[in-house]
Amino acid sequence: MDINELTIDQNLLERINPVFNTAKMTLYQLSAAGDQDAARISEKLGLTLESTNRVSTPEEMIHNIIVMETRFRTMGALAEETGFTEVDLPCGYTPRAIELARKGKRFVGLDLPAAIAEAEPAITSLIDDDKRYLVRFEGCDATNYESLKKAFDSIPGEVCITTEGLLMYFTDSEAGQLCDNIRRILQQHGGCWITADPETAIQFILTTRAIYGDRFMEVLLKDQKQVQDKSDVPVTSKTLVVNPANAEENIRNAMMFLAKHGLKAERMIVGEHAPELASLKMATPEQTEAIRQTMRQYAYWKITPIAGKQLDTTGSKSEHFDVKAELDGEKLNLQLFGRLDTLTAPALIAFFEKTTGENTVREVDVDCVALDYLSSAGLRALLMMHKKSEKGVTLRNINEVVREILQQTAFDSILNIAE
Repeated sequence: MDINELTIDQNLLERINPVFNTAKMTLYQLSAAGDQDAARISEKLGLTLESTNRVSTPEEMIHNIIVMETRFRTMGALAEETGFTEVDLPCGYTPRAIELARKGKRFVGLDLPAAIAEAEPAITSLIDDDKRYLVRFEGCDATNYESLKKAFDSIPGEVCITTEGLLMYFTDSEAGQLCDNIRRILQQHGGCWITADPETAIQFILTTRAIYGDRFMEVLLKDQKQVQDKSDVPVTSKTLVVNPANAEENIRNAMMFLAKHGLKAERMIVGEHAPELASLKMATPEQTEAIRQTMRQYAYWKITPIAGKQLDTTGSKSEHFDVKAELDGEKLNLQLFGRLDTLTAPALIAFFEKTTGENTVREVDVDCVALDYLSSAGLRALLMMHKKSEKGVTLRNINEVVREILQQTAFDSILNIAE
């Protein structure tokens, strides 16, 4: 069976990459904040409050809408100030392309292929015919350099790469790959990377305190439990996402992490750059004032390459992926080649589900000797196979790169590891 010829439906893609629902929730929250373009996209996609939102009270809804609009509007303003072509990674389903096209400015939206397949037709249909040439969408994997490079090759001039809500889903290994890739892109094109992600937890906590007052800790503990309950593995810390409990040290560590990957960051205080927010009309005057005060206490980061610093990129692998499979009785033997990431993991699961639909499979043995890289989507694919096999998944011949990823994510204590 040729794994590249398997049919992969939208449902499977969303099971491998469940962040699609979060992206749709972002769109709906922007719509609820009064963004007419977001409302039109939501209507095109048939989104409803029930299908996109997990909050249970009006107070929670107001809180999430304010956090989301602050991030979306401020990031948009910072990107426009650069004058460069904005490349939004991941672009999700947000209306930024419509807004920029209306102003006669170029926009490139990058996301997982499944998200692009759904978002692009809905969004471009809402852009005037004579402005559509300004907007382009492309599917890619942010940790895969060849995939990312293809998307940037046709962009003229300097670029402003924006990321919102990406780094919290990445392991440190994936974040390192992303940093290396963005540094290489910026060295070729010029420009900058602006991200809201490093201090997003600080923003969330301070906004929670401004909205809930003395009850904010109760709300935070509830939210933490919901996140853990929905996670397949224990929620682990990430170097590029600052822990508010030790913010100063964590910011230093994040800056050092960037420096190891040839990047430097400038903190841009949100209160100095945030435009007017429609969502603040939902809050009381006291809450609004408290929220404005909190905006002076956290920043979004503008990241650029360190001049003259060249790093070794010989370890960067291609986007190639392949599987050799053999059924030995009720044991499925697999050998994986290349990168198991967001682009290739769905094919592996499609192959596994087709095989188990036609045969009895009680255990899966995976030879990793030729596996170059393993992303969180790849880990999720292995976990899906592990849960559906009576004796689980056993990994053998693990190289140091894969071993480090397994240890960082605690998957070495979930999957069977043959030493």
